[in-house]
Amino acid sequence: MIVDGHVRVGRSRDAALSPIDLLVTMDRLGIDRALVAPDERSIAVDNRAGNEATARAAAASDGRLAAYAVANPWFTDAVGELARARDAGAVALAVDPVLQGFELLDGLLDPLLDFAAGAGWPVYVRTGTPPTALPLPLATLARRHPGIAFVMGRSGATDFWIDAAPALRHAPNLYADTAYAPWDTVLSEFARDSEIGARRVLFTTDAPCTVPDAELKRVTDWPLEPGDRAAVLGETLLRLLAKGP
Repeated sequence: MIVDGHVRVGRSRDAALSPIDLLVTMDRLGIDRALVAPDERSIAVDNRAGNEATARAAAASDGRLAAYAVANPWFTDAVGELARARDAGAVALAVDPVLQGFELLDGLLDPLLDFAAGAGWPVYVRTGTPPTALPLPLATLARRHPGIAFVMGRSGATDFWIDAAPALRHAPNLYADTAYAPWDTVLSEFARDSEIGARRVLFTTDAPCTVPDAELKRVTDWPLEPGDRAAVLGETLLRLLAKGP
């Protein structure tokens, strides 16, 4: 089972991806399932439209796509928007501190995290852009919310890869993802570290910002034991999604 842990569908500033094109790519590459978030505008401003679009995509996919919920924590009805998304089938929360304009540790996100904890949702947080979206502050946030599984989107790519392993060691409920990360340096560091290991790494393509073929090949080229490879390619994420409330 191969599960792509993070894709954005819709039209962002530099790239676009339709649910139909995503499914075609998944068929070609042998990817069984994917978690989809909406495009940049929907993450930042038009949360309702974005959540409705990903819910429609998931409903029409015969179980192959599942939806992230998004809500800008500045909005007064952010928690209500998450509740609507949950009722429409969303299975996780996606956060982007840069697009949404907040600091990870300023408390603004806490009501959304409390909702995610109650819903049993993992939380994807895109990292790699200073000063608001960095691995080490995310690790501190994860330690404040030990009941939530956090996914360190892009694992700090690229200038902050050096902080990814220390962040993972700091917060045992924090998981890395594979997008952009070379297996012979970044990913292998995770795997050989006794406090981390390959089973805390999740496969994502981060399409359409990447080339999915290359993202999958990087993981299949990575020398791993079969059980570890299966965990990276989908089993760990499926376990996190199955926890429930």
